[in-house]
Amino acid sequence: MLWAFCGAALDIGFRRIRGAVRSVQKYPALYLTDLASVGVALTMALLLRYGPGELSARPETASVLLWSGAQYLAICAFVFPLSGLYSRNSKYGSISDLFIILRAVLLTSLLLVTLLFFSTRLTDIPRTVVPMQSLLLIAFLAAARLSFRAEELSLRRPVFKSGRNKDAQGDDRIPLLLVGASDAADLYLRALARDPNATYVPVACLDRSEDQIGMSLRGVPIAGRIQDFEQVVAELQQLNKQPRHIVFTEAPAAFGEEASDALLRSAERLGIAVSRLSQMTELKRAKGDNPYELRSIELTDLLERPQAALDREAIDRLVRGRRVLITGAGGSIGSELTTQVAACDPAEIVLIDNTEYNLYAIDMTLTESFPEVPRSSYLCSVRRSQRVAEIFERHRPELVFHAAALKHVPMVQLNPCEGVLTNVVGTMNVANAAKKYGTLAMVQVSTDKVVNSTSVMGATKRLAELYCQALDLHGLETGLGPRFMTVRFGNVLGSSGSLIPLFKRQLARGGPLTVTDANMTRFFMTIREAVELTLQASAYGFEKQLGQGEIFVLDMGEPIKIIDIARRMIRLAGFTPDQEIEIKIIGCRPGEKLFEELFDETDKRISSPVPGVLGAVPEAIPLPTLRDAFARLQRHSERGNEAAVVSVMRELLPRYEHEADLKMAVRNRASLRPKNRVKAKAGKSEASYGAELRSPGS
Repeated sequence: MLWAFCGAALDIGFRRIRGAVRSVQKYPALYLTDLASVGVALTMALLLRYGPGELSARPETASVLLWSGAQYLAICAFVFPLSGLYSRNSKYGSISDLFIILRAVLLTSLLLVTLLFFSTRLTDIPRTVVPMQSLLLIAFLAAARLSFRAEELSLRRPVFKSGRNKDAQGDDRIPLLLVGASDAADLYLRALARDPNATYVPVACLDRSEDQIGMSLRGVPIAGRIQDFEQVVAELQQLNKQPRHIVFTEAPAAFGEEASDALLRSAERLGIAVSRLSQMTELKRAKGDNPYELRSIELTDLLERPQAALDREAIDRLVRGRRVLITGAGGSIGSELTTQVAACDPAEIVLIDNTEYNLYAIDMTLTESFPEVPRSSYLCSVRRSQRVAEIFERHRPELVFHAAALKHVPMVQLNPCEGVLTNVVGTMNVANAAKKYGTLAMVQVSTDKVVNSTSVMGATKRLAELYCQALDLHGLETGLGPRFMTVRFGNVLGSSGSLIPLFKRQLARGGPLTVTDANMTRFFMTIREAVELTLQASAYGFEKQLGQGEIFVLDMGEPIKIIDIARRMIRLAGFTPDQEIEIKIIGCRPGEKLFEELFDETDKRISSPVPGVLGAVPEAIPLPTLRDAFARLQRHSERGNEAAVVSVMRELLPRYEHEADLKMAVRNRASLRPKNRVKAKAGKSEASYGAELRSPGS
């Protein structure tokens, strides 16, 4: 064992020496310069100690210098390579290299003092010479390595000055305007300066504050604030340096939604492409040969308003220590709802979903993130009343969040019976079980598609709203039963099968991005914001007994044009809309409207004390009427009788217009028009006319 240990130690030592020799061979000039610095430092230390006059009067000092210098040179020649001074690329020198220098000089100085002590008892050399020569040597070694980065020193010349780089006027590189003078901008400029094949040259920088104006970042002038964008561009244009590309070095939301959105609109008007700088820690695939790969874009970058404020204490009081059941737990809304509920320390979470993979995925998420929260997962369709009742009887949930639904308008439009069975009958099954098994509150997740419905999906969700409202009013009258609350909101960014994932796939292929109509608008919010406001509305409604018989409508700000979302995604990906990436208008799909609303014509709009939430009171339908109609809907849907299903929905929703009715109205309107107008409109699709019928003022 001793021989093995000695052999291993020798092997490590030899390998270390071979590595040191190879490192010296890579930088022989630097190695010789360092050794020369050793002699210069020792000589200067003696000169500083004695002075030129006294030193010339002490001829014996020359022999001391030669003897001590030779010893120190030998020590440094051996120790410097072994200490790692040449194992690092000096082109990328940093503070850590200074510590290596300090360690090497300290070690060599200690060895010199030890050697002189045993040989001369330190009688021939003054004690102060060693620390003085150590400080001088540290400065010389550091200066030698700093010379590799001399071009980056602001005292020498700026990195991006026309003396070093070509002026943008005579350069084939793309002039670049940076938004943000932060650490990320500094790293980007440093990398750009080192790239000999860089296709961009920065001409100016904008920052969020006035304090930086007039200064420069690595030679790039900070020309103004983000609000001064158009003025800065005009000034650069006069200098023949008009930027052709803009780069956000941070998320646009960091500069303020209003300011960043104004800049994006101005950039589009001026024809300037906009990108967002990817994070340095972001990992990419090795074969990233797709020129249309989408850069990292936050969903909040696509909103034109700030996120809503929350009362997290109220949400925590609602959930903590209670048994919570969530239907559709693996869906886009359901999974976010599940994780936020789990974070509030419930007594138990019961997960219900009809899709095996979605249920598996959310169960694994809870296993990894919230292993201490008890949970049960059930593969179950809410259509099956007996199965739903069994789960409720077993767990007796105190809170129920009903997010299970068929939500895609065109698919439900083509399969109305399936939409009724899930959205209407399924909601009835969950609500009845909640009432029967002592639930304290049930929250129904609804959609703005219910407002003035023109689609089967919207009509079915409207019926679900009315059923929960009827149960809530019945509980108010009798003083028995749980609270039934409905939360209504519009489109959520990033949900499965929604607009943003579709645009991302199309953008990754190089376009075109498909938009159904240039004037189509929607209300948008992020999934997280929608779920947080849903929990907040539920907490206020349950704790303070607010909104009985009402619908909680989330305040989603102003509607946004779909085509504006498409253009904004293209700009944030670094391309120019309608030039590099095409936007194609394809016409409305079955059941779609040009615009969505948050309040139905029959809704009574009221103010709500819940922050970020509005109130709506629909015209109530008696509970017995709904139960009878729902029984007929279930019977007709199970038999596949679509005409009967639509007929029953019309009984409950007199203003509901089915797609077939809209097509008939289009034909009737076309037959009443003069021939010249009919010819003028000949190229227009029936879906477009259907959209006209649904537009305001028609």
